[in-house]
Order: sequence, then structure tokens, then C-alpha cells
Amino acid sequence: MIDIPQRGKLSLHTVVCDYNGTIAKDGEVLLSIKALFEKLATSYKIYVITADTFGSVKAQLNTYPCEIRILSSDNHTNEKADFIKSLEAKHCVALGNGNNDAKMLETAELGIAILGDEGCSKETLLASDILCKNIEDGLELLVFPKRIVATLRR
Repeated sequence: MIDIPQRGKLSLHTVVCDYNGTIAKDGEVLLSIKALFEKLATSYKIYVITADTFGSVKAQLNTYPCEIRILSSDNHTNEKADFIKSLEAKHCVALGNGNNDAKMLETAELGIAILGDEGCSKETLLASDILCKNIEDGLELLVFPKRIVATLRR
């Protein structure tokens, strides 16, 4: 439970991460992600959602404590938002950077936009609650939740 003054309590137990541009670069998962996922997996259920542009997500994450969801529709933006809804959005934090992540971040109780090496789309930035310069900082917010309080309090 994260109690944010003038916002309320967040009861988060699910993390949903976009893959490319968020936890991976050019189809390869960033080296720092495994340790962060292992820390988070003690308190959160972790999902990675992706169109799998490079066809590498299953091989890259086969030893990680997460479930992979590969997008199948022709509207990835809505499919990602619908996935958050199916998990009970009020308990979800979503992290992403691309245009197709905007509705996912907006739908989740807490949306974290990741700037990263690919940049961040304007729509996703505006749909987020917090912008982080990289995925490590974004995931560490969940490891050290007082950082969320410090950022979102009024």
C-alpha cells in the first residue's frame, strides 16, 4: 500500500511493462532488468506485453520471473489497455514509451512513462503519472515506493 497525500492509497500488485524501448533495446533485454524483476517478483506479478517486433522476447525472457503477452490484434493501443482492464486496472502499474502505450498507462492506476534510448511519445508522456529517464529508475520506484509519494504528493 502506497499512501500519497491528497491523492489517496495505491494498492498495486501487478506490473505491466512494454518490451521494446522500455525493458529492451533492438529486441534485446537490458542487462539490469533481471535483478530488478527478481526483486519486484517478491511483491508483484509481472507481465511483459509486446508486439515482439524482433521475434526475440521469449528467448530473451525465458529465465525471468514474468509472463509474456504477445499482441495479436491490429490495434495494439487498445489491446494493451484492454489487458490492463482484464487485470483490474486499479491494482496495476504500467510502464512504456511508445504511442501504443499511452492508453495502457492512462488505464492503469499508475502509469510510468520511460524516456530511454528510443525516447517517449508525446501521447504516452501526457497519459503518464510519472516520467522516468530510464527503466531502471521506473522499476526502482516500486522497490522504493517513498519515491512515488515524493513525486505525486500535492
